Amino acid sequence: MHPPLTPQRENYLLLTLAGIQFSHILDFMIIMPLGPVLISAFYMGTHEFGLLVASYSFSAALSGLLAATFVDRFERKRLLLTILVLFGLATLACGLAPDYATLLVARGMAGVFGGIMGAMVQTIVGDVIPFGRRARASGVVSTAFSLSTVAGVPLSLWLANHIGWRAPFVLIAVMVVLFAIAGLRNLPELRQHISTEKRVHTFAAMITVLRDSNHLHALLLSSLIIFSGFTVIPYITLYAVSNVGISQHDIPFVYLAGGAATLITARRIGHWADLRGKVRVFRLIAAAALLPLFAVTRIGVVPLWLWLICTTAFFVLVSGRMIPAIAIVTSAAQPKLRGTFMSLNATMQSFAMGLATTLAGFIISQNSEGQIVGYATVGYIAMAVNMLAILFVPRIVMYDAKQA
Repeated sequence: MHPPLTPQRENYLLLTLAGIQFSHILDFMIIMPLGPVLISAFYMGTHEFGLLVASYSFSAALSGLLAATFVDRFERKRLLLTILVLFGLATLACGLAPDYATLLVARGMAGVFGGIMGAMVQTIVGDVIPFGRRARASGVVSTAFSLSTVAGVPLSLWLANHIGWRAPFVLIAVMVVLFAIAGLRNLPELRQHISTEKRVHTFAAMITVLRDSNHLHALLLSSLIIFSGFTVIPYITLYAVSNVGISQHDIPFVYLAGGAATLITARRIGHWADLRGKVRVFRLIAAAALLPLFAVTRIGVVPLWLWLICTTAFFVLVSGRMIPAIAIVTSAAQPKLRGTFMSLNATMQSFAMGLATTLAGFIISQNSEGQIVGYATVGYIAMAVNMLAILFVPRIVMYDAKQA
């Protein structure tokens, strides 16, 4: 454990990590609401669009697996900032892509660096923040999701509508520069995890992590949670426009309302989890998430205000599960192997995202009237996997809880 920071330094650290996470999440999220624009710009079909979304996730999965072989050998701050700069360059390449093939490759490269970056952010939280405040800290970092939905996505869509689809990617690249400067000032150097013992081979740390059954349980829980969300999330915009009757111009309101709500609830959920128990709070929120998972995938033509109620509840509860879950999963890792473990966790999450998106893409289709068919089936799958996560979470032992 890193020596305690002052409250002010800790707040600066968490806000910086939230900013870095914001750039990563916004880059991943923006491709989905931009779907109709990109389909028109590159004359692609729904299958090509699905591949574009999944390419980011599968690339992140592979990079996380690779990162697990080396992340615990380097100082955390320097590694994170290096990956952040490379991520910014890959995102800029997305904005400059002249054709679909180039955009697909650039998205894959952004996924490579984004996957490692997300794992490093959670690793630093686990290294620096004591167990008793870790869920709250995860809640602060998780506001990156809220800010990306309440501000990032609507602003990006506005830029896409008025300047062009390339503008959001250029904006993210500019933000990466600002967050890198903040990281140089606010991130502490973290070397305590670096072992002086010579490792037998490159995969020694990874094998050690995978031999621990508790690590495997935590990785499975993380995958179940992500899978249940991302069977549904990538197709919400297409379903809203095609089936619910929501205008493409009203889509920013979905992200604005959902992001504003989660901006309020994320930190409260984190505080609640620290106070009442991380497992208990996770199970309560995950159980409540079953209702919006059902509603969003089955509702028909409704007014905008009713759709906003459903999607806002979806954002709050489906993303809210991740706040106590991140604290649980992070605390299940042995501190000296946390970087390797979190890289493997990022791999599992990214693979679960890509698999969920691909599976849902096979189930969902468009009929002759342009409506989405099969979304309800996807919803049932998401609910079933969510229930498995609820039942499975008590099996995880939180290592740091024993040390607290």
